[in-house]
Amino acid sequence: MINKLIKQFTVMTCCVAMVTLVSCIKEEPLNAECDIEKAWVEVDNFEDIFYHETDAQVEVTYASDVVIFNVKPEADLTALAPHFTLTEGATITPENGSVHDFSNADGVKYIVRSQDGKWSREYTVRFIKPYNVITDVINMDFELFSLVDPKLKKYYQWFSEDGTDGNYWANANAGYKISNSKAEAMEYPTTPLEQGYEGYGVKLTTCSTGSWGDTMKKPIAAGNLYLGSFTTIYAISNTLKCTSFGIRWNKKPVKFTGYYKYKAGPEFINKNKEVLDRKDVGAIYSVLYRNHDANGNEVMLHGDDVLTNENIVAIAKVKDIHETDEWTAFEVVYEYSEDIDYDLLANFGYNFTVVFSASELGDLFEGAIGSTLCVDKVRVICQTKENENNQEEDEQ
Repeated sequence: MINKLIKQFTVMTCCVAMVTLVSCIKEEPLNAECDIEKAWVEVDNFEDIFYHETDAQVEVTYASDVVIFNVKPEADLTALAPHFTLTEGATITPENGSVHDFSNADGVKYIVRSQDGKWSREYTVRFIKPYNVITDVINMDFELFSLVDPKLKKYYQWFSEDGTDGNYWANANAGYKISNSKAEAMEYPTTPLEQGYEGYGVKLTTCSTGSWGDTMKKPIAAGNLYLGSFTTIYAISNTLKCTSFGIRWNKKPVKFTGYYKYKAGPEFINKNKEVLDRKDVGAIYSVLYRNHDANGNEVMLHGDDVLTNENIVAIAKVKDIHETDEWTAFEVVYEYSEDIDYDLLANFGYNFTVVFSASELGDLFEGAIGSTLCVDKVRVICQTKENENNQEEDEQ
């Protein structure tokens, strides 16, 4: 009798457990996320499209809605089939792995829908050919700019002036928007300067981030402009990683010139808003570095290593930025720490950036509110093809 009762109790327990399990499965909510986590391309003619294996795969950050593949200048982009890793249960349109024409600079739009069907997100996938430097002097005059969102009249962005595809200029205006979303476009740290040295210039100002900045111990936002990209995904956790410095490059820079005006703000403060006995100073410099390390891993410089990374091969830095109300010329020569590999250079194995900031230590949230750096008519003078050939012969 006892054994019979034990058997009945065991059966009843199993049934209850099964019902509970089924109930839990039914109650488990469907995933509401709709993100691309990774993108990659599989092609038979790999060497005709990419320089490195790492170029064919992209880790997509949560904040990014643009997926960019770097390709060779001669790459045929008319029939490529990107593949995507999506958040659990999400679907993508057009179909994952379908073939499309990416030769248009605008790229191809994809819509990712969440498993629960309530959310969707649009991504743009682009295949970018490198900035092909075909002249020995690169002009940077800051004449081409526009509002990021003309309807809302938000902050400004700048564009390349040579007619090539893509936007190579970046700034941290998007980060300032987090602290002061009600600011007008001309109240942002990086703005157009109507009366530049010739035509328009660019004006960089160190601004207060208000009560938000005081709470986060990020009391200032230094106006900046540089060749590279910016993301807000690390704006709270690791600000130095927000800035990615450099674009692919195929010329040896030898001299960096331009014009500036500078005025330091009245009080130099640190991240705790303590007033320090020092004067703010702006930053103007340029860096050339290898974009892959010895193990073939991709290298990108950020705010924490833009002047110290071991892959840097040359730096040109203006060391004496004094206060002046008049346009003042600067001219610096690139100092090389190692010889250029011309085969690597021809294959875009180097990245290049120029950087301007109203406060040299602005990335550490140290500087003076009101510090203003104006720049215009910047030139990067590169080695001529004739000199390049002569130097290659000398090295052989």
